[in-house]
Amino acid sequence: MMSIDLHATAQALSTRTLARRPGRAELKPREARRQRRALEVSLAIGVPLALLLIWQLSSTREWIDSRLYPSPTDMWSECKRLWTKGLLWDATYISLKRTVVGFVIGSGFGVVVGFVMGMSRLMRAALEPLLSALYTVPKLALLPVFLTIFGFGEKSIYVLIAVTVFFFVWISTMTAVMSVPAGYREAAETFGAGRWHMVRHVLLPGALPQIFVGLRIAAGVSVLMLVGVEFMVGSQGLGFLINQGRQLLLLGQAYVGIALVAIMGYLFASLIRLIGHVMLPWAAEDNSLAPS
Repeated sequence: MMSIDLHATAQALSTRTLARRPGRAELKPREARRQRRALEVSLAIGVPLALLLIWQLSSTREWIDSRLYPSPTDMWSECKRLWTKGLLWDATYISLKRTVVGFVIGSGFGVVVGFVMGMSRLMRAALEPLLSALYTVPKLALLPVFLTIFGFGEKSIYVLIAVTVFFFVWISTMTAVMSVPAGYREAAETFGAGRWHMVRHVLLPGALPQIFVGLRIAAGVSVLMLVGVEFMVGSQGLGFLINQGRQLLLLGQAYVGIALVAIMGYLFASLIRLIGHVMLPWAAEDNSLAPS
């Protein structure tokens, strides 16, 4: 009897139809997307503002020492002072120029080398051990070498940022090309696609989403390297401004420099993301399983 009952129960479950009512996202997709986007923008703006308000309140109530941790209003006053003296604009412009030039050079070489190595096993066998070994070397340790070769001018800073960016973009590009499904290549070969058509219509569209992920990471890393270099050499830039504030105990100046570096890094990475979104309309922007 027990076996008969179990069999009947299983049969009943197999014939049961599971259904649910369509949600708001299915009934009104455009409105749901607008509301979702509004919520995301509100959170993106609201969380930093809440932290700034807590920081300001803590300084006003003297929960923290404002001499060591200047309040946001004190930082704003310091920002206006530096802007009036012309220091802020000069430092921001110089740092931005160094970052962009180094990023463009490094990412260009990284994409080309990574693409070639991703397509050719022989090139990977020849170059991957050497590049993997160089990748582990701290890039700031190469600064004396570049200063000896290129001198104490801007070229050394450009090259160091470019080398740092190169390794991140190279790895992501090579991995992206190798990750293109073999079925795509076989289908293209079946239709008689040559090497150029294979690259143009199969490998490049398949690899670009992952390449742009590497570019976004490299954009942030380029700003990090910039600050490190400007700490060590040069007398201009946001890194120098931060280091000067630290050495002279001008903590307001140091905090303003840190805030500008954070803003510059965020805007730079966001710009790369926007370019990728425009160039890759077929790539999913968000792979989350479900909205929270």
